Amino acid sequence: MTVSPVLILDLLGVFVFGLSGALAAARKEMDIFGYVVLALLPAIGGGTVRDLILNTSVFWIDQSIYILVAASAGVVVYFFSVRVGQRYNVLKWADALGLSLFCVMGAAKALTLTHDPVIAVTMGVVTAVVGGILRDVICNEIPLILKREIYAVAAFVGSAVYCMATAFSLSSLISMLLGGTCAFIVRALAIRHHWTLPVRSDADQ
Repeated sequence: MTVSPVLILDLLGVFVFGLSGALAAARKEMDIFGYVVLALLPAIGGGTVRDLILNTSVFWIDQSIYILVAASAGVVVYFFSVRVGQRYNVLKWADALGLSLFCVMGAAKALTLTHDPVIAVTMGVVTAVVGGILRDVICNEIPLILKREIYAVAAFVGSAVYCMATAFSLSSLISMLLGGTCAFIVRALAIRHHWTLPVRSDADQ
């Protein structure tokens, strides 16, 4: 297996999202099996759905290292978990980094297969958010994407920036770095400043 910068970014995203899942397992006081399962859900869930929609081979079946990396994140958190009071905060930041990496990786794969930027952006968002939804549903929590937080919007921005960068003939790696950085900045600002999307209120009608 050739180790390229793109593969390293992809595996980093898997590991970080795996950490977010394992941290959720820690908050629910699960056993080590629960840590590994919760690590796998956000790490491979979004990419699996993306590949099924695109009718291509599922990435972790082609390269089992993705499973090993995600599972290792669960084991690491099980034995070296952070303090209880910090778990949700660390989970949010790990999730933000994972989202930033996954949105551009998903967009890149979809753009390569379809050559359609609209599909690429859509699949970038799917790759970034679906795994987190699965993690939160299994933990019986409201998914982050449904908490009025700027979450999917960050993935949309990152995916769109990636596609625009490739349209200007920038290399795939540079485009991923630009898109991922933009997605992380948007999500980080939303976390720091508690930004939310506007909500329609019918209370006065």
